[in-house]
Amino acid sequence: MNWDPRLFAEIRGHPYPLLFVTVSGAHLYGFPSPDSDYDLRGAHVLPAREVLGLAPARETVEAAGLRGELEMDLVTHDVRKFFSLLLKKNGYVLEQLHSPLVLHTTPEHEELKVLARGFVTKHHVHHYVGFAHTQWALFEKERPRRVKPLLYVYRVLLTGIHLMRTGVVEAHLPRLNEEVRLPYVPELIARKLAGAERSTLPEADAEFHGREFARLLELLKAESARSGLPEAPAGSGALSDLLVRLRMASIGG
Repeated sequence: MNWDPRLFAEIRGHPYPLLFVTVSGAHLYGFPSPDSDYDLRGAHVLPAREVLGLAPARETVEAAGLRGELEMDLVTHDVRKFFSLLLKKNGYVLEQLHSPLVLHTTPEHEELKVLARGFVTKHHVHHYVGFAHTQWALFEKERPRRVKPLLYVYRVLLTGIHLMRTGVVEAHLPRLNEEVRLPYVPELIARKLAGAERSTLPEADAEFHGREFARLLELLKAESARSGLPEAPAGSGALSDLLVRLRMASIGG
């Protein structure tokens, strides 16, 4: 993919060595509008002297704004924080780690992706259930109702269902829909991509989508109940070893 050079310029300006940076948000989910901003997510490595010193460590680095007409939002966590989130059944960081839209990578990024396969458990369902409720509440409160938060609802639910069934992280809604074949998803995506005048929904459609939300939510819970995924993550020792290696490599930085 031909990325805008300003995205790489933003990454080069990061104050710390980076483990990886990927693209999240609508670009990852498969329904970016022409004016969609770029959500860049990743992990950085704080130098050992900052971690061990008295001053508070800069665990999270955030940079957002316009670069010309290009809007972007860069958020990275120090590797210790990022690794801890991976072990806390956080589906969002799993999606960032496994995003195929890679702007910056390292051998340790590839190593971490392999390790992270052992961190997926059936309890990741709680992340996706909670996130789906949050997105549905956003859809519910707006008038007129917008297509974008509704697409996020379906993206979250289908990602969770796929994860419970396969243990594989997939966040791209069109690909997810190839499995479940919800007939209304392509039309919703087309409405979002068509621009502002078609990006809202008739109020009469809300009741139908409310029933679909409830149905898919129950399906997500059922898939978790019969999932063959483990109860607890495995491989935290290897993750700790990777963290130590990364931190030791930063000595003198």
